[in-house]
Amino acid sequence: MKPRMLLKCITPAVVAISLASAHAAQAAPLNETGLTQASPEDAGVDSRELVRLSQWIREQKLEVYSLLVVKDGKLIFERYGAGVSRDSNFELYSVTKSVTSMVAGILIGQGKIGLDDSVATKLAAWRPDLRADFADKRKVELKHVLSMSSGLHYDFKPKDDPIYYAAPDRLKLAAETNPKAAPGSEFEYTDINPILAAAMLSAAAHEPVEQYAQANLFAPLGMKHAMWTRADRSGLVSAGWGLRLRAVDMAKIGMLVLDHGRWQGRQIVPEPWIAQMTSPGVAPYFGYYWWINNVVQNEPEFDAMGFKGQFITVLPERNTVIVMTSVMSVDGGLRDAKNLQIFRQMVNNYVIPALDNADHARPSKERSAALRRELDISARTRGIPGTQVDPADRPRL
Repeated sequence: MKPRMLLKCITPAVVAISLASAHAAQAAPLNETGLTQASPEDAGVDSRELVRLSQWIREQKLEVYSLLVVKDGKLIFERYGAGVSRDSNFELYSVTKSVTSMVAGILIGQGKIGLDDSVATKLAAWRPDLRADFADKRKVELKHVLSMSSGLHYDFKPKDDPIYYAAPDRLKLAAETNPKAAPGSEFEYTDINPILAAAMLSAAAHEPVEQYAQANLFAPLGMKHAMWTRADRSGLVSAGWGLRLRAVDMAKIGMLVLDHGRWQGRQIVPEPWIAQMTSPGVAPYFGYYWWINNVVQNEPEFDAMGFKGQFITVLPERNTVIVMTSVMSVDGGLRDAKNLQIFRQMVNNYVIPALDNADHARPSKERSAALRRELDISARTRGIPGTQVDPADRPRL
């Protein structure tokens, strides 16, 4: 049987790593991460702007756990706050969705599921006890779930909604939702969709989605300490939250996007899928669980974004990936939360100027020393959380 086509038409922690110490012209591979490390100047980047960014974070007392910049495949800036190290992993919240999209692309490429597959057909067979509840969802397909256009309504509680915390069977809650709009007609960001996605992908893989992801995505990328937590009592994780990754492994997700799904020459995610998931769908700013131009407006740019300030930002024209984990304010709504506003400032006011200042990116002992001092200070500095810190928010080893 031939694999199914993607679409009919493809349109006390370790002190912060001192990048300045890698000032030598040759960049040494980091065996424990699979990344290559270099100084900013060796990649044509002005480290002075990155030092200013780190200082600004401290002056603003922001609770930034990690901030990384990868340029031309090289890790050129790696900043951690107090109590955090390279081996710490972080609750990614909705960045989980973007990683899930890559898992979906792998399964689609293997012919195990298709974008046109019906939620009702797939899940009624997987969970026969919910067949009646899925009967009114025959027109909802995987592509609607991944593009946040399923049209399903769920009455979220203002605090501690059971879908996140106490529900013994999240899929049952999702199955009991009612259609309120035609599938594919409206964009509505709702966490019902990633529950359906986790179930559909698990059914397609014939194993829990987190186990499939470990074997087909995390292990090939050499990820360490990857955990998909917060499963309900039925054993189902959500595709919308609960994934914990190290910042360096988040960077690898961004690098996969940059290199069209390849990692060190090996195709991990099908190349056509990378293009599809980062192309506008029902909403002009959203593809398949990836945001489009939500941080940088005037050039191609893709984002994975999570609650409280978790980000993977990909700048294709600059061959750059930016990663941040943090606990910052959630005030302001989905596409303009305070944490997103702050991250936009970081990227547009500091990182992009550092990338643009190649003519002044001259290696020197003074710049190396300044960067080393600043990273050492940041590794001893705690910020003030901008919102409530839940146990899941704490970095773990």
